[in-house]
Amino acid sequence: MTAQELEKLVQDKLDEAYKGLEHPKKFFITANGRGVTDGGDLYNAVLEDVMRIVQKAMTEVLKETVLKK
Repeated sequence: MTAQELEKLVQDKLDEAYKGLEHPKKFFITANGRGVTDGGDLYNAVLEDVMRIVQKAMTEVLKETVLKK
């Protein structure tokens, strides 16, 4: 498998994984009573969503490249 074929495979699988998963409709930023805004929940939600997409895509890439032999 060439580098270009592998790059295309990874891109295709990332696209499929993104379209195949349900994503949060809203990300919340919380503020406490003193007016301090905390973006930690937002960051964690986005990170979790991205990691699920990457995990699903890379699993499919590995299935196609390693198990195909």
